[in-house]
Amino acid sequence: MTAGRGPTIVAPAVPAGLDTPSLVIDVGIVEANARRLGEQLRARGVALRPHAKTHKSVSLAGIQLAAGASGITVGTLGEAEVMADGGIDDIFIAYPIWAVGPKAARLAALHDRTGLTLSVGFDSVAAAERLAIAAGSSSGAPPLRVILEIDPGNGRTGVAASRAGAIAAAARNLGLDVLGVFTHGGHAYRGAGAVASAAADEVHALTVATEQLRSAGIEPRVISAGSTPTALGAAAEPVNEIRAGTYLLGDRIQVALGGSSPSAVAIAIAATVVSTAVDGHVIIDAGAKTLTKDMPEYLVGYGSLPAYPEAVIERVSDYHGVVRIPAGTQRPALGEVVVVIPNHCCPVVDLFDEFVATRGGVEIGRWPVDARGRSG
Repeated sequence: MTAGRGPTIVAPAVPAGLDTPSLVIDVGIVEANARRLGEQLRARGVALRPHAKTHKSVSLAGIQLAAGASGITVGTLGEAEVMADGGIDDIFIAYPIWAVGPKAARLAALHDRTGLTLSVGFDSVAAAERLAIAAGSSSGAPPLRVILEIDPGNGRTGVAASRAGAIAAAARNLGLDVLGVFTHGGHAYRGAGAVASAAADEVHALTVATEQLRSAGIEPRVISAGSTPTALGAAAEPVNEIRAGTYLLGDRIQVALGGSSPSAVAIAIAATVVSTAVDGHVIIDAGAKTLTKDMPEYLVGYGSLPAYPEAVIERVSDYHGVVRIPAGTQRPALGEVVVVIPNHCCPVVDLFDEFVATRGGVEIGRWPVDARGRSG
């Protein structure tokens, strides 16, 4: 392993003859990943509710559910609508939706769907008030199920655990069904050295928040932690649910953080070398509109080329990936199709209408990215 490059990743096999750039996902690896984490969590008595924002695919969510997932997590109303339309009947929107205007009407319509079990995140009394008003416009539906977000040190959304009882009680008094509490250990993404402490932060915050709810007379049914790097570390009392997402596909960041093994990455980009005009570099047809500009400080380059481990994608513009080839190392030829492992799979998937579904390098179909662009 070279500093900044992370462990060498075993790239999934890519079929020959693809138009490029193409998004390729090995369904066999996906199925193995879905089974593995599900079995690991079941052994701990913890449910898995995977986050579908990673893949935005009804078919891939179906694989997760078939492997024993208790339901799915989404980040937006749009994702929830697509997944519900696709027949998924247990959905948690892990986001503090501000339910006014069109969002209030859309939430009410989802809440009123027959056969759909819906729950929604919140982190303030004001947001709970708007959720209650929106849900109250549903015709004869039961109380809206809500889960209070707790900040475990990520510094994004969520309230301090010490405030959980008062806010949950206020939501209950508005007629909402308060299921429990959830966290996102996103500060694990600061680097491999932050993963264990972020998992411990989630467990601690949820322990305090659970005690707070009980002191307010609310028995939490859902005590949920969530991120791929902290999935196993946070699967400890009192946590009873994990909401990992990226584990299903893997990427360079997850391999660097230990959230995915180098042989469990299911996603790849097929790209063509379109220019060798500049000495010491080749240009591929996968730029920022394919690979994105995600590059954490602990990685070098905007993706990796497993067949050319010394190559560095050092710059991306919209449709160009500028790959530096160190002197004395092997270089791809003009016109060659190369396999690229992206740094962060979630935004990459959202840039494609479909992906090439494969098993062991053999194409089995073109599957839609059903919730592509449904960011609100």
